[in-house]
Amino acid sequence: MADAPWRGDAVSLVEAFRSGERSPLEELNATFAAIDASNLNAFCYLDREAAVRDAKNAEISLPFGGVPIGIKELDLVAGWPDTEACMVFKDRIAKTTDTQVNRICRIGGAVRIGQTNASEFGGVNLTRTVLHGATHNPWKHGRTPGGSSGGSAAAVAGGLVTLATGGDGGGSIRIPAGFTGLVGLKATFGRVPRGPGASNGNLTTVIGCLARSVRDTARWFDVVNGHEAHDPLSLRRTSGWETRLGAIDTKGLRVAVVSNFGGGVVSPAMWQVIEQAAENLIKIAGLQRQDSVDVSLPRLGAAWSITGMAAIQFQLGNQWPACADQLTPEIRFGVSRTENLYGVEARGKFEQRRIELNNRMAQIFSEVDLVITASNPDVAFNAEGPLPDTFGGVVGGAGNNGVLTFPANIYGNPGISVPVGFVDGLPVGMQIMARHFEEPLLLDLALAIERTNPWPLIAP
Repeated sequence: MADAPWRGDAVSLVEAFRSGERSPLEELNATFAAIDASNLNAFCYLDREAAVRDAKNAEISLPFGGVPIGIKELDLVAGWPDTEACMVFKDRIAKTTDTQVNRICRIGGAVRIGQTNASEFGGVNLTRTVLHGATHNPWKHGRTPGGSSGGSAAAVAGGLVTLATGGDGGGSIRIPAGFTGLVGLKATFGRVPRGPGASNGNLTTVIGCLARSVRDTARWFDVVNGHEAHDPLSLRRTSGWETRLGAIDTKGLRVAVVSNFGGGVVSPAMWQVIEQAAENLIKIAGLQRQDSVDVSLPRLGAAWSITGMAAIQFQLGNQWPACADQLTPEIRFGVSRTENLYGVEARGKFEQRRIELNNRMAQIFSEVDLVITASNPDVAFNAEGPLPDTFGGVVGGAGNNGVLTFPANIYGNPGISVPVGFVDGLPVGMQIMARHFEEPLLLDLALAIERTNPWPLIAP
């Protein structure tokens, strides 16, 4: 009998199932025992009975057959809580199951065990809510795993499960991946269908996972990508994500290495690690560094935040403002600050600035093939918050959190966070961005890093 959850990646766990080294039920029992003993607060809901049933009937010939996985709190599973990580909706139950959850379980064979904590409405890069409290970073208790997919990141990096779902509307996969030493791929917009019933909103949110390895990420996308009729903006299916890993010739590709992408500020200590990692990647992949490219972007943060808070206020409906005390400080402040600012003019300004940003991103990627920057401006901060405004002694303001990641959400191109080192014992994630539909290139570059400078799969 397994006395602890699998410490390798999900692909190797499937291989262990197939060889008879352990069984899906043994792994599930070890997983539940570890969650019960954990102080990370990574999970907020467990469906033990259904998980045991699925583990007993697991088809281990499937890509993730028998692998226990966490489902982000903001992803829907029929019969599970549908709270948006918000106390206001604590009693609401989901009526449908999201497409990606169905695919990873029915096509992939994974065993969904429960919900991982998320930030309220996915609105900040901090997983601490009134409903469930603070989630902790497995690399250092008392620090955040980031958000909004913080519970998923904590569960995977903390050795509880090998995989968990995530979503990225402004960095919510890449930010926690960077804080916890995981691989986090934000795919091209529409690569994985959303819903059914998901709002299109600002056309920024993509679906993905938090993973320990590049091959786990590739296999995940092999299973879940492809068009679905309920999401008219979803893309046609592409296959061979895992089998073609390492096949792309990267020699001669042009790359810009940028410390202040999107106007962001990065801690000097963190940037030193990323600069060295970027140089190593340039060498092993045969890239050509381009330092004279103008990578400046128009400011969009305020307009983007206003539209996001307007959407949250709409979800709260006539319960706002009476429900204000049930919200986290960040969401309460954001909604109250912007409730009278959103209108035709605000929407028009957002769309105009989006056009300007898209034009700049298009120009940048006409001059280079890749952009390398940080996933986060500094290492993980306090689990209880607040959002920091100083990064390694450099003042950047609270709005600096997420500035490095959200341009790829607005433009819709792919970006990946890859572990490249540590500062003060906490993981550093390097973000690599490419043109639309070039996720295979990003995975190959991440694979090159993984092979030459492998990272710990879980926190000690």
